[in-house]
Amino acid sequence: MHVDLLGPAGRIEGLLESPDSPRFAALVLHPHPLFGGTMHNHATYQIAKGARLAGGASLRIQFRGVGLSEGTHGGGPGELADARAALLWLSGRHPGLPLLVGGMSFGSWIALQLSCADPEVEGVLAAGLASRTLELGFLPDCPKRVAAIQASADEFGPVEEVERLMAGPPERRRLALLGGATHLFLEDLAGLQREARAAWEWLAA
Repeated sequence: MHVDLLGPAGRIEGLLESPDSPRFAALVLHPHPLFGGTMHNHATYQIAKGARLAGGASLRIQFRGVGLSEGTHGGGPGELADARAALLWLSGRHPGLPLLVGGMSFGSWIALQLSCADPEVEGVLAAGLASRTLELGFLPDCPKRVAAIQASADEFGPVEEVERLMAGPPERRRLALLGGATHLFLEDLAGLQREARAAWEWLAA
């Protein structure tokens, strides 16, 4: 169902989808707004659907200035504030459920910043890590469980760079690679959904 949340820049447009008795609640964030990213992006949809197939509730939001969300693009800090407001709303909607956050590309960058610093978040799913365009040097020190999904031919995040960023014990880090896909996963959206479901299940276990 469509929902309206109150964010620091005004209205935040959202889409909440949930099974009858969800086992976790997941906030899912979309790619870069200045390059056409919205909550209806194909990859973002598959990540959210993976959460629902894993038994979770998913909340997708439009960052400020996208769709019906008020405000203008904030270059990162503004979108992080939007995500923080949405996570607070989601935790109030589903009190007591484990909170997870996921994202695609720019959305994964925001998801990691939010999750690594928020004690209420139990884990994060990062798809399409854009290591060549976004600062991800904090990732190795993130104390949370992190599951990443990366396309083998991602032009913004080479596999070898992502492998270094995701190095860590298997109980804290999970990396899945999709062969033949590029950054937006358009070549294998079914594979993205499959890996997203597995990642959400791992994070919620």
